[in-house]
Amino acid sequence: MPAQLKYVDPNRPRSLLSRAYAAFSATRLGRFISANLAWKLDPYLLRATGGRFGMGLVLPTALLETRGAKSGALRRNAVIYFHDSNQVTIIASKAGAEQHPAWFHNLRANPDVTFGGIPMRATVISDEAECDRIWTLADRVFAPYATYRREAAKVNRTIPIVQLTPRDSPATTSPPDHRAVISPG
Repeated sequence: MPAQLKYVDPNRPRSLLSRAYAAFSATRLGRFISANLAWKLDPYLLRATGGRFGMGLVLPTALLETRGAKSGALRRNAVIYFHDSNQVTIIASKAGAEQHPAWFHNLRANPDVTFGGIPMRATVISDEAECDRIWTLADRVFAPYATYRREAAKVNRTIPIVQLTPRDSPATTSPPDHRAVISPG
């Protein structure tokens, strides 16, 4: 049976627990725990449990597998995701840090990735209007993204938005209502 991601509708209201967890994630302590514990453990937990359990608990996370830009070695990271029509969207926020996450550099060098066990192709969204539209969706899924954008802007960093499209079968992550694909500008 092929791998399948849980469809994450950015327009669905988040639960109270999800909103509380996201609010904690935006605090100084929450960011510290994310950077020093969760980001390190999540890839192992998600891989060991087939994507069923990670440090994100109530946040929609899945395992992103990239190839090192220089080494070509397999790299695994847990990332928050949501769907935008039949594309999976991930945000290279690194909690608003000065640098992009390493996985972003890796997928720029080799856009063929695996996400949640599904072979996908990564595309970085560069159109400003499209980014604005997607940020509205992203903030509904994980409100701290707005804080992360402000923090990144202080060091002149723009947080990249990446959309993933299945390499094998577009039906793998199609939304239940089969809306049309909205392609970036």
